[in-house]
Amino acid sequence: MEKTRRRTPSLWPHSAIPGFGLTLGITLTWLSVLILLPLTTLVVRPWELGLNGFWQFITSPAAVSSLSLSFGVALLAAFIDVPIGLLIAWVLVRYRFPGRGIADAIIDLPFALPTAVAGIALTNIYAPDGWVGSFFAPFGIQLAYNRTGILLALMFVGLPFIVRTLEPVLMDMSHDIEEAAATLGANRWQTFRRLILPVLGSTLVTGFTLAFARTVGEYGSVIFIAGNIPLVSQIAPQLIVIQKEQHNYAGAAALGLTMLLLSFVLLLLLGYLRKRMRYWEPA
Repeated sequence: MEKTRRRTPSLWPHSAIPGFGLTLGITLTWLSVLILLPLTTLVVRPWELGLNGFWQFITSPAAVSSLSLSFGVALLAAFIDVPIGLLIAWVLVRYRFPGRGIADAIIDLPFALPTAVAGIALTNIYAPDGWVGSFFAPFGIQLAYNRTGILLALMFVGLPFIVRTLEPVLMDMSHDIEEAAATLGANRWQTFRRLILPVLGSTLVTGFTLAFARTVGEYGSVIFIAGNIPLVSQIAPQLIVIQKEQHNYAGAAALGLTMLLLSFVLLLLLGYLRKRMRYWEPA
């Protein structure tokens, strides 16, 4: 009998793409060019002000107000979008109705719409003489050119991230647990609170994180509707642009670095919360 030739097992399994060395080199090169170099510049440039100058700039009233406004409204917008996004995702996944495809496509419009165009559209709608704003203006309620306008713009931008994050999980969720709970006498609220919500916990945190990360640095859709009043409705990206126009590049970089560090800390906390929620999810 002809002896069969034994193959020596390879340390690296056969892959359709090039080997480890080449792919790792390309990956590190692109990461360096697209991410590491810009971040390095952002870290180095602010120190032209010196440590005292850096601290005085980021703790100035204008910087503190703009940072608190950007982060506070972004967190609030993502928080409001969570139940709205859950309801929309639930309807799109669980029900069939005329125009469902159109409604599903509308959810993606904030992805495709240029942010400046979105800002102009939102301003035309919520301004005191706009389609919606004109109904509230007689009651002394102004929806544009203030913090309310910023909130509406960030909700518009962040909502699709929550909907698209929830949809795959809802599609994979079986109806059996809901039917079993109903046969055991559970009402709809008990079924949602004790069975559905625990399964969606980590996914809701993920959608919240994506929405917050997208909206905290939003500029185009906010700039027209914010009003840009210093210490009132001026967001941090707008203050960065103002510093750049005044050729204060170190100050603009200092504010950008502060936003980066604050965002990184918040994303770490949200990532930890997501892991804890996943740990408590039912098997």
